[in-house]
Amino acid sequence: MTVQELVQRWADAERREDSAAIADLLADDFVGVGPLGFILTREQWLDRFRGGLHHTAFDVTEPQVRGYGDAAVVVATQTQQTTWQGRDSSGRFRITMVAVRPADRWLVAGVHLSPVAAPPPQ
Repeated sequence: MTVQELVQRWADAERREDSAAIADLLADDFVGVGPLGFILTREQWLDRFRGGLHHTAFDVTEPQVRGYGDAAVVVATQTQQTTWQGRDSSGRFRITMVAVRPADRWLVAGVHLSPVAAPPPQ
């Protein structure tokens, strides 16, 4: 599996809200940084759907991969239609993903989300 394929598999599993599939793609020491700066451990990331996260749409587009041997950094755009405990959490985010290859396959070691601001008025 390539890093590009890892990104796509992760996005597909997120879209399906498939915690088991996501778990298979995350490194044991995974850390997620949400769009408001909160930090989630691997276990907390996997528990989001039970805690009230629901996607009606989820896409990762325009991934740009920079490889560094057994590590890679991916910068992409994540667009989601999502609710958290019934509140709208939809948006467009810049995602930075760190992928590592500790053995024979790529895993997601970290994800950092930042809201994409509307362009300034002309």
